Amino acid sequence: MTRFGSLLVAAVLLAASGAAQARGTVDCKLRFSMSGWSVFYKTASGEGTVSCSNGQRMAVRISAKGGGLSFGKSRIENGTGEFSGVHDIHDVLGTYATAEAHAGASKSAKAQAMTKGEVSLALAGKGKGWDIGVAFGKFVIEAR
Repeated sequence: MTRFGSLLVAAVLLAASGAAQARGTVDCKLRFSMSGWSVFYKTASGEGTVSCSNGQRMAVRISAKGGGLSFGKSRIENGTGEFSGVHDIHDVLGTYATAEAHAGASKSAKAQAMTKGEVSLALAGKGKGWDIGVAFGKFVIEAR
C-alpha cells in the first residue's frame, strides 16, 4: 500500500511541477500533524504551517471528513504536503476532494493526492495507530 501511495504522489508531483513552471506559480509546502478515527465515517483534524518559495507563511487548521468502508484510529506527526497550481498562499485555503486507500498496524503510513480546482495537494506522513479501508470525502485547510 505504501509503495502504491508513493508512486501516486510522485506522479502527481511530476505533472504538477511542469504545470507550475508554465503558469508562473510559487512552490508551497505544508508541514502538519493530525489525528482521527473511522468507523464507516472518517474524521481527523490537526494543525500545520504552509510556507511558499516567495517567503509567504501561514499557520493553518486542517480537517478531513468522509465515508466508506473504513475502520481505525491513527495519528500522523511531521507529515508533509506539496501544492501545485498556487499563485498566492491564500490559494491553498479551502476544500479539496479526496479518495484514499489506507492500511496500517502499530506504525501507519499515508500518501494521498487531492485537488481543488487548479490547486492540487500531495500528502505523505507516518504515524501510529491502526486502520484499514477505503474512504471518500473532503480535506479542508483554514487559516488559524
